[in-house]
Amino acid sequence: MDTTTNTTFTDIFKSSFLEKTGSFSIVDSLIGLLVAFAVGLFIYVIYKKTFSGVMYSHSFNISLIVMTIATALIIMGISTNIVLSLGMVGALSIVRFRTPIKDPIDLIFIFWAVASGILCGAGLIPLVIIGAILIGLVLLFFVNRLTLENPYLLVVKYNDAAVEKPLAHMVSMQSKKHTVKSKSVSVDGSLEMTYEIRLKDTNTDFMQQITNMDGVKSAIMLSYDGNFTA
Repeated sequence: MDTTTNTTFTDIFKSSFLEKTGSFSIVDSLIGLLVAFAVGLFIYVIYKKTFSGVMYSHSFNISLIVMTIATALIIMGISTNIVLSLGMVGALSIVRFRTPIKDPIDLIFIFWAVASGILCGAGLIPLVIIGAILIGLVLLFFVNRLTLENPYLLVVKYNDAAVEKPLAHMVSMQSKKHTVKSKSVSVDGSLEMTYEIRLKDTNTDFMQQITNMDGVKSAIMLSYDGNFTA
């Protein structure tokens, strides 16, 4: 019995790549990528409006748009092929991201961009749009509101312990709430007092009055994110 299979001219040009291309929907992919770009652009605008750190990074903000689109591309690719999905997971598992994230809010925006890309790649367009609107409103409301109530640290260096009483009175007059965070004494006899304060308003003219006190060497006020205000 002859078990030899005949190879035709058509069989030579058969390709699994062409078969996969035939099952690939260009329209659906374009819609998903366009929505991913739109949501990434929305994230870009929200980040720019809610940023309250020391120095705004335009490159980081641009990366949020690219991250949303790239994540959508990955999900579209692995959703059609189980072998590709396993290979992609293995490749991503060896990637190490060394860029430090100093502000927790930046981490939220990164997670938002990745989650939006996943939803766009999976074709859940209504969900990603509704989620983007809700998250954007929450960030606009709470981030801007918390910025107005941002606490500050007041660090005063002085030579005479008699300064502490008038200093505490001055701080209590200028702040809604204040607490002593630390007090240190150096070998040379100089002292340092650190207050956590919440200002009544944005006026910081009282800093000059503190430095004019007898025995005060210096006074520095800074926010918790390291942004010097006086």
